[in-house]
Amino acid sequence: MFRRQLAGLVALVLLTGMYVLVRQPEANADERRAMAEPYRFTPMSLPMPGGLPQQSIRRVNGAYQHLAAWISSVGAGAAMNDLDGDGLANDLCVTDPRVDRVVVTPAPTAGADRYQPFVLDPAPLPMNPYVAPMGCLPGDLNADGRTDLLVYWWGRTPVVFLARADATGLSRAAYHPVELVPGAATGGSRYDGPKWNTNAATLADFDGDGHLDVYIGNYFPDSAVLDDTVHGGVAMNRSMSNGLNGGEDHVFRWTGGTAGATPSASFAEVPDVFDTKVSRGWTLAVAANDLDGDQLPELYVANDFGPDRLLHNRSERGRIAFAPVESPGLPGLTPKSKRLGHDSFKGMGVDFGDIDGDGMFDLYVGNITTSFGIQESNFAFVNTAADTAALRAALWAGEAPWHDRSAELGLAWSGWSWDVKFGDFTNRGDPAIVQTSGFVKGEVNRWAQLQEAATANDDLLANPRWWPKVEQGDDIAGGQHLAFHVRGADGRYEDLSHELGLADRVPSRGIATADADGDGRLDLVVARQWDAPVFYRNDSPDTGSFLTLRLLHEQAPAAGPLAGAGSPVVGAQVRVTTPDGRVLIDRVDGGSGHSGRRSNEVSLGLDDVTGPVSVHLTWRDRSGAPHEQELTLAPGRHTLTLGSQAREVSR
Repeated sequence: MFRRQLAGLVALVLLTGMYVLVRQPEANADERRAMAEPYRFTPMSLPMPGGLPQQSIRRVNGAYQHLAAWISSVGAGAAMNDLDGDGLANDLCVTDPRVDRVVVTPAPTAGADRYQPFVLDPAPLPMNPYVAPMGCLPGDLNADGRTDLLVYWWGRTPVVFLARADATGLSRAAYHPVELVPGAATGGSRYDGPKWNTNAATLADFDGDGHLDVYIGNYFPDSAVLDDTVHGGVAMNRSMSNGLNGGEDHVFRWTGGTAGATPSASFAEVPDVFDTKVSRGWTLAVAANDLDGDQLPELYVANDFGPDRLLHNRSERGRIAFAPVESPGLPGLTPKSKRLGHDSFKGMGVDFGDIDGDGMFDLYVGNITTSFGIQESNFAFVNTAADTAALRAALWAGEAPWHDRSAELGLAWSGWSWDVKFGDFTNRGDPAIVQTSGFVKGEVNRWAQLQEAATANDDLLANPRWWPKVEQGDDIAGGQHLAFHVRGADGRYEDLSHELGLADRVPSRGIATADADGDGRLDLVVARQWDAPVFYRNDSPDTGSFLTLRLLHEQAPAAGPLAGAGSPVVGAQVRVTTPDGRVLIDRVDGGSGHSGRRSNEVSLGLDDVTGPVSVHLTWRDRSGAPHEQELTLAPGRHTLTLGSQAREVSR
């Protein structure tokens, strides 16, 4: 009898041994409580306009009717910035699928009565009932020193809401809407232009001319996804791992802008900037950042159903060009899906940060990582280049020297992930990583049917009729919660969302971060799908000192209440060296992630440093000329203008 069971016993011993060998260590309850002690967040409701029609699911194309909950699974987003010019990033632009509107509202901090929340109105631009907002991206799009709002949608091309020079305060009338795409609509009050289905956008100076350009990443192919009066003319992905039939991505180069009561901003689309394999992914998130020190931002594009793309910027003034770069991996040792540019995972969120504290930018990418569901992994792509010069040489050779360390860092598995954001919420110089998760919340578990579809023949997938039902009331990963990853003393991250009271089991989408009340502590907003967004005020005790920088273009000051201090220098980078030799890095972000946008300020935690620190700045001025400068700044808030040199305006 023993001999008959020997094979099974050997297999059991091997499996047990392998589990013990590869099982990652976890902090115990006491250790987790100690790690959570420095953090404290107070949840607060956002003021929202009343009287808006409510919905709990979207109307969809007849061919998608049995997938209505799936098609309704995106659209919640939030951005934090200074829209009214009061010097604080305490204004929010929220997209909420419950009302399918774009709402501007004050943060629920002191001065929340500055204005009443309101809905952005695209009139007189044409619309139709089959258009829904997916995200809101703040930025100075006409270079007049006021913060504008770019809104992207399913069902039409993006709209730029330009802040008017004669506005006396924030209200619906304070914005003048213009088309991002010239001639997108042919006339009339009903939109009949291209049916883009956009889920990602960012602003960056791609060609180094000193002005913001626009990247737009589309998900579904151009089609009537939300038109319930038609049946057909739509598609799904052709593959779960190499889907290259999504909507086309676009880049627009800034060509001009004017201020006034009817401001303008003009952009020209750059033709053939991406080849088909890059352009037709199912894009859900994007991040732009200069990685090789030439002050031209690279792009990371996170795609559902197939390879993400890291694009090396090879532009010249007036000519935007990118080249894809890929990780060579370790021959025979690195799986294809762990190699940057080769993965087959479901990229849904991305952000740049310094994971290992070496003063070089790393990447964190959110994927689907549900145990016993779709078990992929997130990516913690750690920069392995020796220095910036070596990194630049590798990128020009087509190689991306980043290696995934998500498993050993405790960052590999977090659920059905979406947006991710780095942020130092205790100012100790060690950023946490916040990550949204969850898909469709209901009562009927549909994981089995989804797993069946995930293993189906690729030839069936592109036709929606072969997809399983995901309707209102169905559930796929609906009970997952926000993750709040904090690094422990051993270098591994632990999700402390339960300890911090952040683990509401509601599908969440976008994360916005900013110091909304000027106390030096980063607050955050979480946009939740089919539920109210939440503002989390940072009340963390005993935080370290901080350095918050507003870096603005040197230009003639604009007049009016919405002018504020001026136009942020998106792409400017900050490198701080503390007296003990520690290096901290950050940049002025133009809108990285899925549907959440941090403010244009740079916020760095200095731990116990009380005296001045060395600050190295790099930027391009309004003419596009590159600059760098060393400064010595005391902890606290600073506003600097960046022209031919950096000058402090106020503190």
